[in-house]
Amino acid sequence: MRKENLVAIVAAALLGGAVSSILAITIMQKRFVTTQDLMNPQLSLVSNQAGNSAGGGADFTYAAEQSVNSVVHVKTYSSEVEQADPFFEFFFGQPTPRQRQDQPVPRGAGSGVIVSKDGYIVTNNHVVDGAEKVMVTLNDKRSFEAKVVGTDPNSDIALLKINQTDLPFMRIGDSDNLRIGEWVIAVGNPFNLTSTVTAGIVSAKGRNLPVREDMNQYQVESFIQTDAVVNPGNSGGALVNTKGELIGINTAIYTQNGVFNGYSFAIPASIVKKVIYDLMEYGAVQRGFLGISMSDITSDNAEKLGLKNLLSGVYVAEVTAGGGAAAAGIQKGDVVESINGMNVNSIAQLQEQVARYRPGDNVDISLIRDGKVKHFKVTLRKTSSGDNQEIAVKGSFTAMGATYANVSPQLKNSLMLKGGVQIVELENGKLKSQGIRKGLIILRINRQPISSVEDLAEIFANAQQRQVITIEGVYPNGLQALYSIGI
Repeated sequence: MRKENLVAIVAAALLGGAVSSILAITIMQKRFVTTQDLMNPQLSLVSNQAGNSAGGGADFTYAAEQSVNSVVHVKTYSSEVEQADPFFEFFFGQPTPRQRQDQPVPRGAGSGVIVSKDGYIVTNNHVVDGAEKVMVTLNDKRSFEAKVVGTDPNSDIALLKINQTDLPFMRIGDSDNLRIGEWVIAVGNPFNLTSTVTAGIVSAKGRNLPVREDMNQYQVESFIQTDAVVNPGNSGGALVNTKGELIGINTAIYTQNGVFNGYSFAIPASIVKKVIYDLMEYGAVQRGFLGISMSDITSDNAEKLGLKNLLSGVYVAEVTAGGGAAAAGIQKGDVVESINGMNVNSIAQLQEQVARYRPGDNVDISLIRDGKVKHFKVTLRKTSSGDNQEIAVKGSFTAMGATYANVSPQLKNSLMLKGGVQIVELENGKLKSQGIRKGLIILRINRQPISSVEDLAEIFANAQQRQVITIEGVYPNGLQALYSIGI
């Protein structure tokens, strides 16, 4: 990768290297948060507080005062540290095995935003990924241990909870109405400098970062790009409009040297709201799929795609058999123009619109076919193809000579696990030939947490032939294991 194209996730690990734990997410019983807590905007604004000052310059004092007390400092701890082992890396091509310390040690730090008065806090998944203990410090210097309600690696959002009431929460604004050129502020804890506020403008919307190495096909990227200064430690912090409303979660920077070089990226509130509501209600994100492969339309490829004088919309490159789009009648070569009335002109914008809905929801799609506008109603599916619809009902899944089931609550408690899928039957096959034994609890595949058989089925259903996957897990006797398997 060329140095000038390096995109760095805003580092959460200020106190040590980022360590990936084999523990998966904690699923807590939902505690409802009122719509008023999360959604009501601040309506009464004084013009010189939220707009331009008399002298003509932008005044951010109102936005800062409304938001700074809602942003917390997140610190993470882990008992696992990586040990250098060139032999292991040579044969497996993966990070070396980890050894456990007697007590959790600091591993990183970032930011978070209080979104309800009873203690729900949103941050980035990469801030808390692999942490065994999470502490949050409020702006008034009080500290509390937080529980991880749930995480969503595909949107890089995590939801935390502390047992406190009457907290200064931030209201979630409307990122759809955010305009390019609009003033915003970033609030967070860069380099452990708490309660830091910086300002900038919205440089772009619907931005994706195609040069990231850690992306997968389920990654949801439609970032708000700003020139507000963001540095390591700002991860999970707030992007705020001049009304003092949360309109994004600061997540990444475009950099050549690991620190701010002019551009930062935030997850829009439209995605954040959907993810945290799902995590509160289900403990996991309920993501719907259209069942299509897409391509952006540019002046360079329009003629090759058979499109004449059409540079708007998103080209349908493939339609997945059995998916929602195929069932509705969408075809390869169609050009999607809008979803539920919202225009889409890039893959990122289309993903952002679909990411707002759950499996079973209907979306109205307007598209162009053979020069004519057509309308379709598509029912979103649990997966892109719909092949794994009954897994949740059956409670098990079979692949690669093994049968997998969700880990029993008793076993989770005895091993102090937060998720995982167990191999309950094992026949001759690739897994057994690599030394995997019956009873293994799979916690991660390619560093992605596995919390249910649906997660596992999704990975196997979309894995490419000859792909090498890394399986992290633990046996019922507590023995940790790491395997590299070719599919």
